[in-house]
Amino acid sequence: MSIKPAISIRRPTPTIEGAGVRLERAFGFDDSGVFDPFLLFDDFRSENPEDYRAGFPWHPHRGIETITYVLAGTVDHGDSLGNQGTLRAGDVQWMTAGSGILHQEMPQGDLDGRMHGFQLWANLPAADKMRSPRYQDISAADVPEVTDDDGTTVRIVCGECWGRRGPVDHIAAKPRYLDVSIPPGVRRRIPVDRTHHAFAYVFAGAGAFRDASEPQAILTEDATDAMAQPLYQASNRTLVLFDPSDEVTVEAGESGLRFLLVSGAPFGEPVAWRGPIVMNTPEELREAYAQLRDGTFIAAT
Repeated sequence: MSIKPAISIRRPTPTIEGAGVRLERAFGFDDSGVFDPFLLFDDFRSENPEDYRAGFPWHPHRGIETITYVLAGTVDHGDSLGNQGTLRAGDVQWMTAGSGILHQEMPQGDLDGRMHGFQLWANLPAADKMRSPRYQDISAADVPEVTDDDGTTVRIVCGECWGRRGPVDHIAAKPRYLDVSIPPGVRRRIPVDRTHHAFAYVFAGAGAFRDASEPQAILTEDATDAMAQPLYQASNRTLVLFDPSDEVTVEAGESGLRFLLVSGAPFGEPVAWRGPIVMNTPEELREAYAQLRDGTFIAAT
């Protein structure tokens, strides 16, 4: 058995999207190859309503799936299928745009003004690009949560962990999406399919991700001494991309550690991407935008 070594470690980049939402992008347009089948990952969190209240008004998608996971605050949403509702803390929305959908997402803070959530874009293979759109809205109560003897807790959004399966199903990339909390000082090995691309995104606490022999240094706070030896600590707002193997090894620091662990089977297909639409060829992309202009984008579904 081999342990997944960390091959890329990065901090997210401040970005403005929608009607002016301030967020942090861990990967996106220029990274689609190494993260295949995933395209983009955003961390949106703030205690200032001015950073998020403008939201993401009506916009199209085609050829992808969007996965929204809310930790604090709410997100009001609606789409051209007639779905509407509110995502609350712990809820998940898995939207398969397929051949085309229009939707909006409008964040609202909690009573203290806090808003925190993640959005992941997953590609669809060529065979499913023009499938019928689908919407899965999962409440926090329906996301299985498993706690091991050492206190490690995993919320299973999609895929399997410790004999339990998440509520999201029938996804082409066979993904696994876990929310992992590890108590202080605990070391865990978490199995991962070696044929999948896998990444971790740390959003609370601190810890160390290790490869098969030496710990991989993960710096996530601003360095006060440029010449200092790196610490073996991963903390808030750090993404770790792993090499193919069948385990991730992580050890929590003194404050514990919480991170998302996401993996999926790569498609290895060409990507033609502009804005909210992702196809396989430039011709398909041009056709999609022509349909948006002439009003047949949804009718084409």
